Amino acid sequence: MRDRFSATLRLWFAPQRLREEGTTPDYRFSLANERTFLAWIRTALALVAGGIAVDQFLTGLRGGVRTTVAIVLLAGAALCAFRAVNHWVRCERAMRRGEDLPASRFPVLLATGTALAALLVVAVVVLGLAGR
Repeated sequence: MRDRFSATLRLWFAPQRLREEGTTPDYRFSLANERTFLAWIRTALALVAGGIAVDQFLTGLRGGVRTTVAIVLLAGAALCAFRAVNHWVRCERAMRRGEDLPASRFPVLLATGTALAALLVVAVVVLGLAGR
């Protein structure tokens, strides 16, 4: 397991090594994989913006709620960015080897974390815990 992770991590920084594996897939699939990567990066950037917005503009939240929500969003952004490159490498490798594309639980984790952060803010607003 550790060797596989280490090999995948090396490919993050040397993607040209992917060419050594299997055969070159149809370029349309590689480009689709790249577009998916870019979508994940856009999601990470949106989460960064959301975390900064919560920290800077929801100054009425008290009791560490603002900090908690901002940290959840920023941590989600970091995880999303790392997951984007990892997923890109794993999919590219699978396509070159003629294997099934890898399954991922990350989308549900990201959606759950984002929903929990949103529900926390909604609860604070509804319960009137925001300082005025």
